[in-house]
Amino acid sequence: MNQRPTPDGRAPDGVPPRGPARPAGARTEAGSGRRHPGGSSLARRSGGHAPGRPYGGPVRRAGAASARAVRRAAGSWAVLGAVAVGGALGAGARYGVALALPTAPGAFPWATLWTNVAGCALMGVFMAVLDEARHPHRLLRPLVGTGMLGGFTTFSTYALDIRTLLEQGRAVPAAVYLAGTLLAALAAVATAAWATRALLAAVGGRRRA
Repeated sequence: MNQRPTPDGRAPDGVPPRGPARPAGARTEAGSGRRHPGGSSLARRSGGHAPGRPYGGPVRRAGAASARAVRRAAGSWAVLGAVAVGGALGAGARYGVALALPTAPGAFPWATLWTNVAGCALMGVFMAVLDEARHPHRLLRPLVGTGMLGGFTTFSTYALDIRTLLEQGRAVPAAVYLAGTLLAALAAVATAAWATRALLAAVGGRRRA
């Protein structure tokens, strides 16, 4: 049964007094107890961002992700440039060796053999020095290892020389060249790395003494 207020505005007996009605969609300020009409609807219409407040996490995260992507792209181009420059220098040096030690038709490909063995020995020296370095530059490995020594040594000419020897009916020299290059290259890189580490250890011991 509905009970109406008395003529003087008081609530009937047994009914607690009620305050003024709050408008729909009102929000309360933190710590003040007051409510502003339409606050939540404004935030909804602005995509979750209330007017007068700075944009927060999503915008900062997007900016940080964009900056990281730019840094990664710049780093990739720097590595690619280091490999290209080193490869050009190494390939030029190999071509110089081929001109200095030309291989006559039908002769054993000594120039390619010694080029690959020397390149592997230099790789052993470089890796040993790089392992002992405290803070090597990040472009040193792609410049020297991948670029210069990768361009100096050659697997394609090695394979072509074997095919040429086989086509000439020289199976024994081809087999010797095939196995000898692999064994000599492995021995060169292992020996050079061991000798370089021993030399660096001796030099370091003398400095500490």
